[in-house]
Amino acid sequence: MKLTTNYLGLKLRSPLVPSASPLGEDIDNIKRMEDAGAAAVVLHSLFEEQIVSERLDLDQKLTQGTESFSEALSFFPEPAEFRVGPEEYLALIADAKKSVKIPVIASLNGSSRGGWIHYAKDMQEAGADALELNIYQIPTDMNMEGSELEKNTIEILKNVKSSVTIPVAVKLSPFFSNFANMAKRLDDSGADGLVLFNRFYQPDIDLDNLEITPNVLLSTPMAMRIPLRWIAILSGHLKASLAATSGIHRGSDAIKMLMAGADVTMLCSVLLKRGIKQIATIEQEILTWLDMHEYESIEQLKGSMSQKSCPDPSSFERAQYMRALSTYRPTAV
Repeated sequence: MKLTTNYLGLKLRSPLVPSASPLGEDIDNIKRMEDAGAAAVVLHSLFEEQIVSERLDLDQKLTQGTESFSEALSFFPEPAEFRVGPEEYLALIADAKKSVKIPVIASLNGSSRGGWIHYAKDMQEAGADALELNIYQIPTDMNMEGSELEKNTIEILKNVKSSVTIPVAVKLSPFFSNFANMAKRLDDSGADGLVLFNRFYQPDIDLDNLEITPNVLLSTPMAMRIPLRWIAILSGHLKASLAATSGIHRGSDAIKMLMAGADVTMLCSVLLKRGIKQIATIEQEILTWLDMHEYESIEQLKGSMSQKSCPDPSSFERAQYMRALSTYRPTAV
């Protein structure tokens, strides 16, 4: 049974790739991922703020003048909360490359155009096989138009691509006015892959201490619906590879994503919940399903349920929307 797939120009033994998470901070975990069957590994993210902080003493600049607004201090993490800094991150890339045979993908997380972008070159020189550019931005300026936000995203990609020769995948959110157009523009601007989608972690309010607190909720299989739909819409229309992430917990989840047109399926929450060994379990579930349905390879089913053969995807989506609402019946009245 052939599970091989191509992602970012890299030939991988299977479509199972651990995504950026705290598990990627430790060499022993990376080795265990390879042993469990991971086809590649995305290291945890290095944040723009970490790079800028080291160069410009960002901590002092962020806290200056906030004494009279104590709640503002909780918006930014203390430097000590970042377990791995820029130099340590480069060392981690180099150590990972020495320790495993699978491709090592670095992750750079930012939202603005600036000097931090050129750190991508340092990641390449440290040995990264590819780079995942995680553009995480939540616009709060009511005067900023959507076109400006889109332009910023494109410019970040172009600046990174001009700094490196390794493949670059862009991880972003679905919250654009026309995501299909945004995907095409990223593809035209040189993105080697799109990772769909970033998950926004919504903060909470601690009513006892009256402060803003981080709130990380791990995904469930229901989270795969949005990337499943958009991968099915985009498959066959872009040069860039497509990576599915969010909500992939079982072999059946991965198979659905592959049928929609994904080149790889990325695992995070399931590994944090159930352990790295779950990679091998999911692979076996995929093999069992392929055998039962008489498939000989991943390539046979990839994109078989996408919309690339549909002449009018918008009408198809509208029809499915109407069908869902008209056929649903409440279980209790």
